[in-house]
Amino acid sequence: MADKRARGNNQKKDASRGGRSQASRKAPSRGPKQGSDPSRRGDVPRLRAAVPAGDFIEGRRAAAEALRTGFPVKRALVADGQGSDAALARLIDDLYRANIPIKTVPRAQLDAISSHGAHQGIALEVGSFPYADITDIIARAGEGPALVLVLDHVTDDGNFGAIVRSAEVVGAAGVVIANKRAAGVTVGSYKTSAGAVMHLPIAQVPNIARALDDLKDAGFWVAGASEHAQDVCWDSPLQGRVALVMGSEGDGISRLVLEKCDFLTKLPQRGLTESLNVAQAACALCFEWMRRNASELGE
Repeated sequence: MADKRARGNNQKKDASRGGRSQASRKAPSRGPKQGSDPSRRGDVPRLRAAVPAGDFIEGRRAAAEALRTGFPVKRALVADGQGSDAALARLIDDLYRANIPIKTVPRAQLDAISSHGAHQGIALEVGSFPYADITDIIARAGEGPALVLVLDHVTDDGNFGAIVRSAEVVGAAGVVIANKRAAGVTVGSYKTSAGAVMHLPIAQVPNIARALDDLKDAGFWVAGASEHAQDVCWDSPLQGRVALVMGSEGDGISRLVLEKCDFLTKLPQRGLTESLNVAQAACALCFEWMRRNASELGE
């Protein structure tokens, strides 16, 4: 195992590809004809619903998870005209029992809050997300096999939420993200993670490479997921304590972070599509880690 991990240090990442977009000519703008009435042409601007300040959890499943886990909720916003919805009525009853203030608002206001337009008639205003410290994740990992997901500037909320969901399902110790230029816990990630962000420590760090050094000191091998790896995941040493690095959607793993990886791994592929997206790849690799450690994990 050690030989294969050491061999991974010699693997190099291909240079990132960039392109220059072709400039397009823009037609000159033309104002309204003299004496024309904008209201008759339908050009009167629409007033958008005001977006309440604060952090929100949207969707019924995420709201129910917040109640179940005791996540601090300031108030609930419920779309008006939902009186005949039995499922939402039960959730509202739970909110009342939890002594959470409820305010009925126009659906347009929830649409303005929603990241994907799928709020299902409810949003919970919550306090700032309580990010963990990397030492909390290391402590949670214990002494045996453990998995930590390290995201090297993944920027899409949907991808981030899906990765957290996969990590929580396989029993990972936590997720590490950058505190700048990276997706964090937002309305969108609350929903796409199906509430998993409330069950798993998520650490924001100023320097991903330094965080990997901390994980190495705690006995973790650092595996970088890269389509340029020589070995597929079936042949990679994923047993034991693994910090799995997933690169950003556009550039993959950065050079400084790549240098911290003990080995690289990739998914096998038979089709013609270039690769899976980062969330899909992370899910597959998480389950491969769990499969390889099933006997010690008691699965």
